[in-house]
This record gives sequence, C-alpha cells and structure tokens, in this order.
Amino acid sequence: MKKRKLGSSTILVSELGLGCMSIGTDEKAARQIINAALEEGINYFDTADLYDHGLNEKIVGEALKEVRDKVIIATKVGNRWSQEGAGWFWDPSKSYIKEAVKNSLKRLGTDYIDLLQLHGGTLDDPIAETIEAFEELKSEGFIRCYGISSIRPNVIREYINESSIDSVMMQYSILDRRPEEEALPLLHQHRISVVTRGPLAKGLLSNRMLEKASSSIKENGYLDYSWNELTEILSMLKEKARSLTEVALQFNLANPAVTAVIAGASSPEQLRENANAVKSQPLTKEEILFIKEISKLASYKQHR
Repeated sequence: MKKRKLGSSTILVSELGLGCMSIGTDEKAARQIINAALEEGINYFDTADLYDHGLNEKIVGEALKEVRDKVIIATKVGNRWSQEGAGWFWDPSKSYIKEAVKNSLKRLGTDYIDLLQLHGGTLDDPIAETIEAFEELKSEGFIRCYGISSIRPNVIREYINESSIDSVMMQYSILDRRPEEEALPLLHQHRISVVTRGPLAKGLLSNRMLEKASSSIKENGYLDYSWNELTEILSMLKEKARSLTEVALQFNLANPAVTAVIAGASSPEQLRENANAVKSQPLTKEEILFIKEISKLASYKQHR
C-alpha cells in the first residue's frame, strides 16, 4: 500500500489507516482485524485513551508489540473520565495532558507515541498551555509529532498560527464536503496533513448503502440530506460508478490536502474490502466532477 508523508515530520503513513475504535473488546477478534491490516500493508493505527476506558489502547499496543518499529501508532488526549467512570469531561490543561500521555504509553506498552492528537477543542480552551504541553512532550521524546482532531475552522486556524501541528483529523466524505470550503485549502497551503475520518458516512457510502441506515437517518436524513435525497444520490452513484466503497475512499484521497483516510472495520473481511478500495485506481477527473455535481458543498455553521 502506498504511503504518504505526515505534515513536515519524517513519518510515512499508509493511505489507509485503521480506526481502532471499531475493533471491539474481544482481544482475539481484534487481533485478527489488526493482523489483516498488517497483511494489507497498513502501518497506521489510530486509537484514543477514551475508547473503552483505555482498553482499546491496551489491545492495540499488545497486538502491535512485535512490529512496533514498523508501525505508526496515533492516539488522542483531552477527554477525561470522571472518578466514577460513568462519563467524561473536557480537560485540555497542560498538567492533565502530560499525565494522560504517560498513562497511554503504559497501556500501549511503548515508550513513544508517533502521533498524539488533541481529541477536540474550542476557542475557550487555554490553547497556549495545550500547545506547550505538546511541545514539551515532543522535546522530551514521548511523542514524535502532534496534531488535532477537530472540524472547527476557527480552532484549526488558531493551531495553524500558534503551533507546529503536523496533522488535522476531520470528518470528510462525499456526503460531508464541509471541509472543502475553508479547512482543506488552508491546511494544504500550510503543508499540514489532513487525516480524514467518516469516509463511508456511517456505512451509507459502503456497498451495502441504505441497508446500513439507522432509523434516525431514515427519519431525519444525514446532515444536509433528507432521506429522499440520500436515496437519489446513492442510486446515482451506484448506477454511474464502480464499488461505492472504492469511490468513497478514493474521493477523499483525491484531494491534495488529504494524506490518509481512517476507516474502521469490525471484521477482517471488511478491512480487506477497505484496503482493496484504497489500492484500486484513483478517480478520474470526470468521476470527481460527477460526484461534485450531484452532491452538496456545505459550510460549517454550528461548529466554529
């Protein structure tokens, strides 16, 4: 699988990364998915301290222990579990970030994290303090580089101006083209890698299409699309294009700002389907134009 450079770092990540939140808590089943990813040439594994109260990090770290020097492990920080463990709250303070990262390192069974990401963020955060924590962790050798996971254009601008981030993770798909208006051109200009999540739009853009739709989507639609509009656009894509999974993942990778796409998988078969889609032929200019003609170019209204 092809690899691309992450921001200004020396890190090379596979075009497809495994979103580890989807692998579950059964260690044997999770390991089968991770092993399938390794077999397909995926070297990029994305987890978070929030997932399953840190159990996800433990499973990922154990599964990758024997190939640690050949893989890129990304995790996230900022969501702090309450003492009783029933919920979490946002804490982007320097003291918490540095404490949480040490705990992530223990769970992952490694002495460094390749990519540490702030798991959210608003303009009300103590951003200078948060950046200081990341910079110190980098200089101390606990992390190789850092980024943020955010769809808020104003927050992204602040980190572009004030930090040395190498990546921004954000939701992007044929059905969610909001990043195209503000975020993608700006990040590309500053040579900051975009890592996309949600490329299959909750399964709507997979080969199972509308079978994956929840009752909520059937009733309320998805983002700016009503149920009727979804039915129409997905039917048009299916008629005109090849495998929908291919089209969805290749659409993300066609944008010059995008370095990698993160997709989850709940089975080795699903993982291989995603990998084959990324290894397939890139979209033609005509295919991209057709997709843009039938889909909506929206902008961020609430998330600023």
